Amino acid sequence: MAAGTVAARRASTPPRTRSPRRLPSVKTVIIAAAAYAIAIIFLLPYVEMIITALRPPNELLERNYLPHHFAWSNLTNMWGPGYGITSSLRISLEVAGGATVVVLLVAIPAAYYTARHYYRGRWLFLLIVLITQMLQPTALIVGIYKEFLGFHLVNTVWSLILVNAGFNLAFTVWIVTAYVASIPIELEEAAMVDGTSRLGAMFRVTLPLAAPGLVTALIFTFIAAWNEFIVALTLTTGSAAMPLTVRLDSFIGQYTVDWQHLFGASVVATIPVVILFALIERRVVGGLTAGSIK
Repeated sequence: MAAGTVAARRASTPPRTRSPRRLPSVKTVIIAAAAYAIAIIFLLPYVEMIITALRPPNELLERNYLPHHFAWSNLTNMWGPGYGITSSLRISLEVAGGATVVVLLVAIPAAYYTARHYYRGRWLFLLIVLITQMLQPTALIVGIYKEFLGFHLVNTVWSLILVNAGFNLAFTVWIVTAYVASIPIELEEAAMVDGTSRLGAMFRVTLPLAAPGLVTALIFTFIAAWNEFIVALTLTTGSAAMPLTVRLDSFIGQYTVDWQHLFGASVVATIPVVILFALIERRVVGGLTAGSIK
């Protein structure tokens, strides 16, 4: 009986008609086409880099865009001890990761205190911090080398970590100060009323809310330290502390260029940054756009 009732109801219910699919407007099509064209333009150098890394030596100067066969041995041979890619990759990860950790450890307390305490000379402090961004490593390279030479830190990973942390500290202090200042202090006061200390309120309330700013500062510091070349070239006199950016330069000789291994190592150099950005891309976008809409 129940089955018959259900069947009768289904028979009496009119079939659902799908609404006609709306075609995108001309403006949407133009914007999408322009976005895809820009994306292809930005991806073409990476495609060319991968193709060149897989070219056999005898096909390097041919006009064909694709080689007749791909020499996968170019990517496998460069991991041998003669090229030093493995050690340089490890050193680059240590330098970029260490500089990022040092910057966050120093910038978070400085930014928090600057945002929460309106002391005399506060804006002068922030202005001085901003002025340090005008000093490029290239202009200070002689002084930096003499300083680290006096401390016997030349050709060490610590010298690269300290230099990269110093040159990326100002950006992190500014962006974290802006985020902490945008968080109402009443939230911390409410947490302290419930028995949390000021330090606990900072870690449990303020810093989680300022996570987009922290992530933005993290990825920009990591990328800047990862791509740094001039200071690393000056402070590394041997292979013991040679990062990947300096190792790439070693493939360029006076009369010849090892294009296959140069582009193969360049592909390797882009992978960690792509992975890091893919993992925290949403927070980076939120960090860059936060505050634009009030």
